[in-house]
Amino acid sequence: MKKEYIMPFVEATQNVFQDFFGVTPELDTPYIVKKEETSNWDISGIIGIAGESKGVIVLSINEQLVTALTSRLVGRKITTLDDDVIDTIGEITNIIAGNSKKGFEEYRLKISLPSIIRGREHTVFWPKQDIPILSIPFSVPEGKFMLFVGLEKKITGDILT
Repeated sequence: MKKEYIMPFVEATQNVFQDFFGVTPELDTPYIVKKEETSNWDISGIIGIAGESKGVIVLSINEQLVTALTSRLVGRKITTLDDDVIDTIGEITNIIAGNSKKGFEEYRLKISLPSIIRGREHTVFWPKQDIPILSIPFSVPEGKFMLFVGLEKKITGDILT
C-alpha cells in the first residue's frame, strides 16, 4: 500500500485518540493480514465501506486498554466491557472511518454504522479474498491496539512505497 493511502487512516486514528483521550498513538510497522489468522483482541468496532471502492475498517483492542481509555473518557472507573465501552468503540471507529474517507474523495465512499464484536479471540470474517487486509498496529502508554483496513483498489502487497 502506498504511504499516501495509509496516512489518512493513521492521521485519523492519531487525531481521534488525541482528541478523546489526550494521547497520540505511536505507529508500528503495518503488514498484510493472513485471513486465517486468529486475533487475541477482546472487542472490535467494524465499519463497512461502500461506494466506488468497497471494504472494511476494524478497530480491535484488548479489554484492559479499552476499559482504561473509556474510564478516562467518562470520568469513572470502568472494569468490564459495559455499554460505555461499547459506545466508545463504536464512536471511535465511526470517527476514524469518517475522517479517513476524506483521503479518498475521488471514490465517493460511504460508511456503515458501526457493528461491535466482543469476546476473547473473536473472529472477524474479512471481505472477499481479493481485498487484502492491512493491519496497522498502534501503541499508547497503556497498551497496544490494531486498526485493520481492507479497501478494494487501494491495498496491494507493496506496503508503504
